[in-house]
Amino acid sequence: MATTFDRRSVLKAAAALGLLGANAGQGFAADAMKLGPAVPFSFDTLKAMARRMAREPYAGPARPSPDIVAKINYEAWGKIKFDMDHALFADGPGRFPVSFFHLGMYFHKAVEMHVVDAGGARQIIYDQSYFEMPADSIARRLPQGAGFAGLRTQEARDGALDWRKNDWAAFLGADYFRAIGELRQYGLSARAVALDVAVAGKPEEFPDFTKFYIDRTQTGDSLTIYVLLDGPSVVGACRFLLSRGKGVIMEIDQMLFLRGDVARFGLAPLTSMYWFSETKKETGIDWRPEVHDSDGLALWMGTGERAWRPLNNPPRITTSSFADENPRGFGLLQRDRSFDHYQDGVYYDRRPSLWVEPTSSWGKGAVQLVEIPTDDEIHDNIVAMWVPEKAAAAGSEVKLSYRLYWAADEPFPADLARCVATRLGNGGQPGQPRPKGVRKFMVEFKGPPLEALSFGVKPEAVLWASRGIFSYVFTEAVPDDVPGHWRTQFDLTVAGPDPVEMRLFLRAGEKTLSETWLYQYHPF
Repeated sequence: MATTFDRRSVLKAAAALGLLGANAGQGFAADAMKLGPAVPFSFDTLKAMARRMAREPYAGPARPSPDIVAKINYEAWGKIKFDMDHALFADGPGRFPVSFFHLGMYFHKAVEMHVVDAGGARQIIYDQSYFEMPADSIARRLPQGAGFAGLRTQEARDGALDWRKNDWAAFLGADYFRAIGELRQYGLSARAVALDVAVAGKPEEFPDFTKFYIDRTQTGDSLTIYVLLDGPSVVGACRFLLSRGKGVIMEIDQMLFLRGDVARFGLAPLTSMYWFSETKKETGIDWRPEVHDSDGLALWMGTGERAWRPLNNPPRITTSSFADENPRGFGLLQRDRSFDHYQDGVYYDRRPSLWVEPTSSWGKGAVQLVEIPTDDEIHDNIVAMWVPEKAAAAGSEVKLSYRLYWAADEPFPADLARCVATRLGNGGQPGQPRPKGVRKFMVEFKGPPLEALSFGVKPEAVLWASRGIFSYVFTEAVPDDVPGHWRTQFDLTVAGPDPVEMRLFLRAGEKTLSETWLYQYHPF
């Protein structure tokens, strides 16, 4: 699988100073938390730490009191709530307080938390008083300083939303992190790296964020968090500049040091869930029309081509590779925003789209899409990532910069009609026997270039397939009175179970009207 993780009064000044003791006054305000001694810190020192660790044997993060933590099951963990009176920066200096997740059965590796100020860092010492928990909670048996599982950033203290009840970004589990989009909903996740996803004969590796350094200096709508990444094959230093606006934007800088060889070295990886949609749904599989966090992969190639690849829930693990050089961007998007298409109270129609924009030269490589079969919505079965052409060998270093946009739509839409639906059905003609081995496709496009067509002009469908024969190909305006809404219909006849790669776009004369529709069809 792509992941094994499934899916919430400040102390008086004198008391806080008493907790800080002799270390108070070293550039840190009196937070309602216990802090360790100050040590020098900068992004350069973090990179130096990562470089040094990469030359040492892997030890892994601490697993405190494993017999106790193993008993903090999902139900018990859910009853442990962070006390927002103890939130970091609850009284400033910036706008965004930071709260913490407790250890538990599914998040049993201790993560160190540090607060950074004036060139120094001090560790935040775990204490039970930071959390509200039942009197009989097994978590009460954890020792002082056991550690945390992760963190989340709360909404602005001076904002319209209650910051104690609303957060906008979270780091929890291995090297995973998430943020809400413009529609105020969590959905898919991102990772620092993805190592050996779907490599035959080799298990996927999940490195961990082991140390967080939260910068006290917050500017406007942003805050900075530095993170140490550690795993058997990689050590990394990461800097996140998190900005809260209409959605969430993350500017990410990474220095990665390889301890070992990696067969599939996934950078800027995105992880999502796709079970089924209008494209294809088994009879009676579920009462809802669609269930997915994302419905397609959008590509903006280095050549300028724009493409859309609808997601699949395939019969077996499949990897698709889209070769490129210095891509302009890619993302897993949730384009379908109609509640009627989901009918669910968990707001799949509001799940964020996530777009990756390189801000450094990425060179040659490929955007790779891994699709894993699933029979439920609790599994993240989709991974999209950049895989460099150069082999990831032990001892090598990788420097990477990019920007993540957690939004309702891709941030740089093309001036082209976009694909809005892909539908499959039995091929052949109504009223006649339906031939075996023939599938009918209906691909819908909508957008300004189609609205601007002169009366009587019909767009031409340009089709290609890796194998098979097309028939009954035609385009027509969708009869829904929506301007610029067209669809292409065709039958594909193909023998054998091997996947078929297809491409389709619309044009009028020499003018391209639409993005390129890409699809991987699995005959059955």
